Amino acid sequence: MELEQHYITRTGWLRAAVLGANDGILSTTSIVIGIAAANSSRTSIVLAALAGLVAGAMSMAAGEYVSVSSQSDTEKADLRREQRELEQMPETELEELAKIYQARGLDPDLARQVATQLTRHNALEAHAKDELGINEMTQANPLQAAVASFASFVAGAALPLLVSFLAPLRYMVWYQYLFSIGFLMVLGAIAAKAGGSGIGTGVLRICFWGTVAMATTAFVGYLFHTQIS
Repeated sequence: MELEQHYITRTGWLRAAVLGANDGILSTTSIVIGIAAANSSRTSIVLAALAGLVAGAMSMAAGEYVSVSSQSDTEKADLRREQRELEQMPETELEELAKIYQARGLDPDLARQVATQLTRHNALEAHAKDELGINEMTQANPLQAAVASFASFVAGAALPLLVSFLAPLRYMVWYQYLFSIGFLMVLGAIAAKAGGSGIGTGVLRICFWGTVAMATTAFVGYLFHTQIS
């Protein structure tokens, strides 16, 4: 009998990957639209897109690594404290675990038996899962999150960079917007499928906020209407 597959096991890398790809598409496209709306040259547009790709990818990776490392440090600190408590007052910790199971619906005797059995098997693991909410599926992994963010940002930002090379300069803003909306629709569908949620909701959500972001930067570009030479 094969083990049942659950979507929750994907949350660690899926969140970072979707965030990275979404940010790569949106931030790079927004930069290009803002520059293009100011009547800039193709060279300036391409350089802006390339700079956005490099800076954004490094920023995403570094930021994700630092933030997830902070989460990981907090988890490790809690586990160390829990281990000390298990060594210093095991009976109190056993009662605490039993009360957790009792609160979930077990009668007092059964809750005590379950707590005793799990404590004998692996006391720290039992408290980590049921008291702290830490388990292998959701435990923080800084390196995995950083790599996923970096790779997905590059993949996302490469798309508007390619469009900046190929699109007619006169219609650059519209080409960037239409292609990025198409990219975001695909990304939203993939993310929803991988996460087991509704595809329509995911696509609408990502397209709406993408349009807001790009419209804002286009407005800024038209507002200043500065020719970059």
